[in-house]
Amino acid sequence: MSSIDEIRDTRIEKLNLLKKKGVDPYPATSKRELTLREAINKFSEFEKEKKEMWLAGRIMSIRGQGAIVFVTMHDGTAHFQALFKKDVIDAEKFELFSQAVDIGDFVEVSGTFFVTKRGEKTLEAHDWRMLSKSLRPLPEKWHGLENIEEIYRSRYLDLVMDQEAHELFITRAKIIKAIREYLDKKNLLEVETPILQNQAGGAMAKVFETYHNDYAMDMVLRIALELDHKKIMTGGYEGVYEIGKCFRNEGSDPTHMQEFTMLEWYAAYKNLEDNMTWTEEMIKRIAFEVIGKKVFKVFDKEGKETEVNFDIVWPKVKFGDLVKENAGVDIASITLKEARSQAKKWGMSEEEAGKTGRANLLDFIYKKSSRGKIVNPTFVIDFPGELKPLAQQNKDGTASVAQLVIAGAEITNQYAELVDPILERELLIAQSKAKEGGDEEAMEVDESFLRAMEHGMPPMTGFGMGIDRLCAILCERKNLRDVVFFPIMKPKN
Repeated sequence: MSSIDEIRDTRIEKLNLLKKKGVDPYPATSKRELTLREAINKFSEFEKEKKEMWLAGRIMSIRGQGAIVFVTMHDGTAHFQALFKKDVIDAEKFELFSQAVDIGDFVEVSGTFFVTKRGEKTLEAHDWRMLSKSLRPLPEKWHGLENIEEIYRSRYLDLVMDQEAHELFITRAKIIKAIREYLDKKNLLEVETPILQNQAGGAMAKVFETYHNDYAMDMVLRIALELDHKKIMTGGYEGVYEIGKCFRNEGSDPTHMQEFTMLEWYAAYKNLEDNMTWTEEMIKRIAFEVIGKKVFKVFDKEGKETEVNFDIVWPKVKFGDLVKENAGVDIASITLKEARSQAKKWGMSEEEAGKTGRANLLDFIYKKSSRGKIVNPTFVIDFPGELKPLAQQNKDGTASVAQLVIAGAEITNQYAELVDPILERELLIAQSKAKEGGDEEAMEVDESFLRAMEHGMPPMTGFGMGIDRLCAILCERKNLRDVVFFPIMKPKN
């Protein structure tokens, strides 16, 4: 078997042959008149009219030798067969095709349509032209890319060789399109906000740090969209939404990535109940209409499969009730010392427990004891207030929030947003003290955000969801990286 370098050298020789024959192997234009899908759909019409048309695509297979050669082309819409016959096409062009063309090359072919004796729709070639000469081979047809890391690194090859992978990313695009259509109909304005920020806010997470050379200042990559969206809401819009990249410098597993696509939206004069209604309505509509299913196979980080039914009324359960039932913890009365002791029972290290605040300790206990037991879509409500400093605070010490959980995974976070600048400052100061005490995920005081809030924000509800996680669930994939074109990977060498 030839090495990649030997194959490449041979193809460069063919490239030089094309140039010697006066053929541009990388022309800037194409004569293509219709897609391969259109050729299939209108085949009977074109066959009857004996109409000559130009088709184009990547060559996926070459069969036959001598005077007759069959090739299969793919252009992203469909596969289609073309027939090259030495007594039909110009002899010199036929010879050049045989000598210079390989699987993987992009070509365009002109000819008329007919059906072979085996019943295959085919284009009989009268002329052809090179569009792009490939210098490296595609993976073996029947094996494709089998190493999962190589798939993630060379996604473009996976898309060429695996039709299921090719279709998966079309489905992802349809999901995002459906989200936009739903929110547009709710009169929310799509916005864009900065990825580079002076300080991170809107979530509890470790940041990626960078530096602005021209301004000579430290900066971070955003971890959420929330604070900028609320500032925009101060400007008087009915609602806003954004689909954009966020970055959290934390651990990796099949259900977590450091770079991910986030959807957030905020709607004035709406409450948390409205928010949960919209969430259930939007996700069900995508599942039923875009995907066409009501029951899905969902996988956890270990690859364990769970069957989830979307076609139910999504229940609401309280955070405190879950933790009391599954861990014996009363979130209203537990002290910081007791919370640290309980967290260690559930697997947190002594060092980590010693520098983690009470709110994040309770969240750890909830995740370890309770969240994994939730299977069908369920809203967990009323989290500890200090855990959600950007949400409306309830009199019982909880916050007016909801988290949609499916098969043990957090899908959304939803708030009745806090718009009281005095209370917000107090809560953020408490968070900053926790950060000073070693809690790396705690928030900091953001003066620009508080200043905007002091100018007056409307009552509103807000929503955040990882697009990648929703796509993985609806496409029944085991790993978030399966639904991302180019996930972050360590260099191969």
